[in-house]
Parts: sequence; C-alpha cells; structure tokens
Amino acid sequence: AMSVLNTWVYRLTGGRVGGTFLRGAPVCLVVVKGRKTGAPRTVPLLYLRDGDDLVVVASKGGMSKHPIWYLNLVANPGCEVEIGRERRPMTARRVSAEEKAALWPRLCAMYPDYADYQARTTRDIPVLRLSPV
Repeated sequence: AMSVLNTWVYRLTGGRVGGTFLRGAPVCLVVVKGRKTGAPRTVPLLYLRDGDDLVVVASKGGMSKHPIWYLNLVANPGCEVEIGRERRPMTARRVSAEEKAALWPRLCAMYPDYADYQARTTRDIPVLRLSPV
C-alpha cells in the first residue's frame, strides 16, 4: 500500500514529494514487466548514480526471499525508469561479486540500513545495474 501511495504522490509532484527517503537517499520509480502476467508493475526504489547507470538493491529489508520486482527484472530485464518527470528505457543486469564489492560501500554510505539488511539474512542481496538502452 505504501508503494502505491508513494508512486501516486511521486508522479503527482514530479518527484518533489516521495523523491527522497530516509537520510536523503534518492528514489526513482521503476516500471517492470510481470514475469507471469506481463502486466506493468511500478516500484519505488532507492538508487545510486554511477555514470549514466543507476544501481539498485533487491534488499527486501533483509528478508529471506528476493522481492518480486527483482524476479520480474531477471525474467524481463527491460524496464522504464522515472526520475522526477523524466522517463527513460533501461535494461537491468545483476552485478558480479567484484562489482558488488566495489559498489557496496557507496550504497551503504547512501543508505546505511543496507548493511543491517545483509547481516540479517543468509541470502546474498542482489545489486542491479540499470543501464540506458
């Protein structure tokens, strides 16, 4: 319910409301294609800019299972990303272990709870790179 509300407010205000999360972490909207239904699904996600790419984390608060949006992106890597009123097509890929090791300190500096989430689960929390098409 909070994601639906955040998406609605984000779009209504062009990201002025809902465009940041705790401690100022930036939020984007990612539209993914459902792997079973093919229907578009919009999810607000924290992101880290890395050049032209965006980096997102499939943390699900440190729960033991991957978030559904992540499974959808694995099945259908094409997505659309909204930052403010700008929309652009992107493609997703899970980063390698080496890439994650390099990105993880920057991600935790942006949003320190990621370190707690990883400590809470035996699941290797996926990090994804979203690149412009």
